[in-house]
Amino acid sequence: MLGNDARRTRVANAYFSLFMAVGNILGYATGSYSGWYKIFKFTLTPACSISCANLKSAFFLDVAFIAVTTYLSIVSAHEVPLSSNGAVHAGEGAGETEEAFMWELFGTFKYFSMPIWIVLSVTALTWIGWFPFILFDTDWMGREIYGGDPNGGLIYDNGVRMGALGLLLNSVVLGVTSLLMERLCRKRGAGFVWGISNIFMALCFIAMLVLTYAANSIGYVNKGQPPPTGIVIAALAIFTILGFPLAITYSVPYALISTHIEPLGLGQGLSMGVLNLAIVVPQTLASPKVS
Repeated sequence: MLGNDARRTRVANAYFSLFMAVGNILGYATGSYSGWYKIFKFTLTPACSISCANLKSAFFLDVAFIAVTTYLSIVSAHEVPLSSNGAVHAGEGAGETEEAFMWELFGTFKYFSMPIWIVLSVTALTWIGWFPFILFDTDWMGREIYGGDPNGGLIYDNGVRMGALGLLLNSVVLGVTSLLMERLCRKRGAGFVWGISNIFMALCFIAMLVLTYAANSIGYVNKGQPPPTGIVIAALAIFTILGFPLAITYSVPYALISTHIEPLGLGQGLSMGVLNLAIVVPQTLASPKVS
């Protein structure tokens, strides 16, 4: 459907980011609500406190939505069996008729030009920065901003819920940016937009360090006191602004790698697989080891 068109690729990924943002907004709204245990009263037991019951209820809702959306996907998407359309592609190149197995995926590296390697390298470095934030964003809010203890107490839980609210605002900005993605890339260029978004990301991560230092300097952390309103607003602002670079990260690299790989005749699917390798590798490096 993209027809090897870079503009269509950007638009398609922008819509992907938009719908993902809508889902994130609903999901983080679920996480920021503290009254699920009142609706699903059976989740509150002597062995499961209010925080546990809220989390359990969110998981029940998650399972229900996954079941519904999976059913809709299976019913709506009708795939054509490979054996029935083999004759259609019989006269085309072998790269379009074969599956991109791992050895074929790595075998394409010898065809890569310098711009492709730059896109892959920047993508890998960018995701090394994103994964720790995605893993520990709400924990950072509960520990460093609210000064709570993960093993007990409502202060940490309040911080986690406030972090979920920040991620909700993050998703709102992500959705709005996705709607404006094509206009931004057409006016300034995809590479320029991606570079600016990475600068925003770095500044926001530095701001998180500064805010952590400021919270510790005030002296309320680990004393059972709520954080000052200004500290909370600043943390929410950081979460919100990060929605802009996150939307760019979800969309622009795919369009750039597709633009550079398609002229080599390697195929759209293979180009997406190559870029996903650049994402998976830093994920394994950035993910913490659980003992």
